[in-house]
Amino acid sequence: MTERGQFATRLGAIAATVGSAVGLGNIWRFPYEAGQHGGAAFIAIYLLCVVIMGVPVIVAEFVIGRHTHKNVCGALRQLSPGGKSHWFSAVCITASILIISFYSVVCGWIVEYLIQAISGKLISAQDHNAEFEQFVADPYRSVLWTVLFLIANFLVLRRGLKNGIERVANVMMPLLFVLLMVFCVNSMLQPGAEKGLKFLFSPDFSAITPHVAIGAMGQAFFSLSLGLSCLLTYASYFKDSDSLVKNATVVAILDTLVAVLAGIMIFPIVFSYGMTPEAGPKLIFEVLPSIFQQMPGGYVLSILFFFLLFMASITSTISMSEISIAYFGEELRMSRSNASLLNTALAVVLGALCALSFGVLSEFKIFGMTLFELFDYVSSNVLLPLGGIFFSVLMGWVIDRRLVEDELSNHGKLKVKMARPIIFCLKYVAPISIVLVFLYGLGAFNWLL
Repeated sequence: MTERGQFATRLGAIAATVGSAVGLGNIWRFPYEAGQHGGAAFIAIYLLCVVIMGVPVIVAEFVIGRHTHKNVCGALRQLSPGGKSHWFSAVCITASILIISFYSVVCGWIVEYLIQAISGKLISAQDHNAEFEQFVADPYRSVLWTVLFLIANFLVLRRGLKNGIERVANVMMPLLFVLLMVFCVNSMLQPGAEKGLKFLFSPDFSAITPHVAIGAMGQAFFSLSLGLSCLLTYASYFKDSDSLVKNATVVAILDTLVAVLAGIMIFPIVFSYGMTPEAGPKLIFEVLPSIFQQMPGGYVLSILFFFLLFMASITSTISMSEISIAYFGEELRMSRSNASLLNTALAVVLGALCALSFGVLSEFKIFGMTLFELFDYVSSNVLLPLGGIFFSVLMGWVIDRRLVEDELSNHGKLKVKMARPIIFCLKYVAPISIVLVFLYGLGAFNWLL
């Protein structure tokens, strides 16, 4: 059975929790969304969504996890009426495994490009578009790097909470912020950098539409990893003396800071070199490598950039893996090593299939989607929003309010002025907002495009 521990320090708890939220979406999706939808105006809506939806749902997961000190299944069994809602843990565990499977494919690409950057092949490539398409279609290389990334993930997880997760987070998260600052300074020193900053930060309120507002809600929801129970699982390792509201606020602020710094890092250099900002893999694996090829010091910068992405990737996959590992250890009575091995084995099989969906399995489709696209769609557009709605309703309407207030105040030891606003948001604002995000993800608002 997995030994239940606690984070050794509050700093370690914050670093690990921020690492679970900070991922590739902060670095390639947020800058693009902000730039496409009004710049500073989009960011203002995003920040509002973080406050009224993000922080309350983070607090909800924190309260459930810290109060029970159990995995998501055990926590829901203890807190839901009659323990009947523990079935919802299957949604969280399924979502985490699906996300790890397709997300690790992209992480494997990052490892490949990090190796290429170190070898010098990246900045000497003739056609980055062709190189990337050829690589992802190669069944051997794509699967190999997916598996190797998952093995690295396993080696961290099997060492446990303090010696694995917390130690890695304590090193990688500060280093990630340092590298982001280095890239931001470098970007702002590029000729014509002011065009990129204006693109990102000059408000264009005429661009604000219901579609943009809902998009900002969705970005806030997915950027903070809400509804997946990552935060609940990590909170189950919090000390009883930790301030849940402060921890939630710090996580939201640092996650948002990473997203904004990513915009400052990317847009000035993209505009300086006459490129266009693209979303998703094209930006990371085609546009930016071609820019590094032209920049002074591009060899070193390309290495640092893909190492930064690697750190953002592995801290996210570690947290997602911990959801099922905690479940396997506590509910199925498995050892930490065996639970980590089972989680990795599932991810390797499904991840390999997702990797192959860009090549030999590209014609195999379900509902018109490849396996990679299906896993992404189901987890991001269906399971995560359902999780957000579930935890909001559970905390706002079902769990005894006195229990919530006791947890937020650490049983009267802390003064928490935000308890009532947080509960109000969990009752009304967050569920309505997440329902809108859910319907948006299903295409219900396509008429607004």
